[in-house]
Amino acid sequence: MKHLSLTQRLSLVFAVLLIACSGVSVWLQINANKRHEQEVVQALSTGLAGHIAATAQLMDIDGWRPDAVRQLFDKLMAVNPSVEVYLLSGDGRIVGNAAPEGRLQLQRVDLAPIKRLLGGAPLPVLGDDPRNPQAQKVFSAAPVTVAGREAGYVYVVLQGEAREALAAALSTDSVLRATLWAMALMALFTLIMGLVAFRLITRPLRQLTQAVGNFDPHGEAAAALVDNREQFVHRDEIGTLRGAFALMGQRLTQQWRELSAQDQQRRDMVANISHDLRTPLTSLHGYLETLRLKDQTLSLEERRHYLDIALGQSSKVGRLAQELFELARLESGLVHPELEPFALPDLVQDVMQKFELAAEARQQRLSVEMPPALPAVRADLGMIERVLTNLLDNAIRHNPAGTHIRVRMQAQLPMVRVEVADSGQGLSPQVRKGLFTRASALQRIPGESGGLGLIIVQRMLQLHGSEVQLVEAVQPGTVFRFHLQAA
Repeated sequence: MKHLSLTQRLSLVFAVLLIACSGVSVWLQINANKRHEQEVVQALSTGLAGHIAATAQLMDIDGWRPDAVRQLFDKLMAVNPSVEVYLLSGDGRIVGNAAPEGRLQLQRVDLAPIKRLLGGAPLPVLGDDPRNPQAQKVFSAAPVTVAGREAGYVYVVLQGEAREALAAALSTDSVLRATLWAMALMALFTLIMGLVAFRLITRPLRQLTQAVGNFDPHGEAAAALVDNREQFVHRDEIGTLRGAFALMGQRLTQQWRELSAQDQQRRDMVANISHDLRTPLTSLHGYLETLRLKDQTLSLEERRHYLDIALGQSSKVGRLAQELFELARLESGLVHPELEPFALPDLVQDVMQKFELAAEARQQRLSVEMPPALPAVRADLGMIERVLTNLLDNAIRHNPAGTHIRVRMQAQLPMVRVEVADSGQGLSPQVRKGLFTRASALQRIPGESGGLGLIIVQRMLQLHGSEVQLVEAVQPGTVFRFHLQAA
């Protein structure tokens, strides 16, 4: 059973149930026919015992008349061999019969069925068969009255031993055989049609099973299901299941591709970080080794120059390590923003003050543009400060002298739009493509080392239900835009 398919199991269960139901139906029909026959026979012969008791002198004041009883019984059973006649005393004891020697099995008949019949109980009423103690037969009964009192009963078994023997002999050639053949043919026809119906009904399920078995992470099987999903989804439960599997396969395929892309990005990030770390570390190691080997010959100015370069390279390594650590924390899922209302212009002014000296050193100009009444925002103050810091730091470090860097704020309820724009040289198409992915964010920019600042910005804003966007078609310069929830 466990090695059969679902269709085969359903077909087997259906066949077993059909055979069982057919057997029960045949049994019920045979019993119903038998009961109907008993009711008809008993209804037709219900007055037979009374007629015998009324027309025959079976008993006088001296008792039963055996000769008259024997002659009457012989004549009656010769005319109708299916009946058996008995005389019963008042307590049910058999006092007269025409049974052959040794065929009488009971000496007493239960009077309760006789009283029910005489009391008008619904037919058929079954009573004892003196020749067969295990059987119950329909009968006719009437009291025998002598001198105005009941002295016993005439008890007539209507379907006697002769009738049962003849019925058993002819059963294979009677209506019963025709009934059995008809039931067998109907059961066979129903079984064939049921198996065909099961096969048609379960065909979509077999197709779905095949599709599930052939499913692969590259999405060919799922794509085929998605293409035909609409014609199945509104048909039945299996069609709905097929459509649901198509969507699940599509999502799994998409997630598989995303995981593959993320894995490739991880490998690219490791390679780029290795490159970014190797360059300053090599430079740092070289200058420290020079200081050690030429310690006695270097002048004070040369020694300070080498130390300044080594400190600069050490700062680059430390900054990249800090960014890696911060990105790992953000992507761990353990960091959640602590939302609070605050005035965004005050935060922007504080961040701008931190970069005033750096902008002056590069001969760049910083400015803020905002409406007179800007609503407060609801966000994590520390994260938004870091977002603004990273965006301004990128704008200052990656643009030439004379660049104008602006922070623009505008209310777009229920949000507040923030833009960090510069009038610099802009980003090349190669850098713009996938700017916020790990690989492209670490691409080399002339004169500067790569970093993870934009990825950290994107992750922090995603924790706020927002994201940073690079505004396209801005010439010259670059514009980064994001939105915050108004308080």
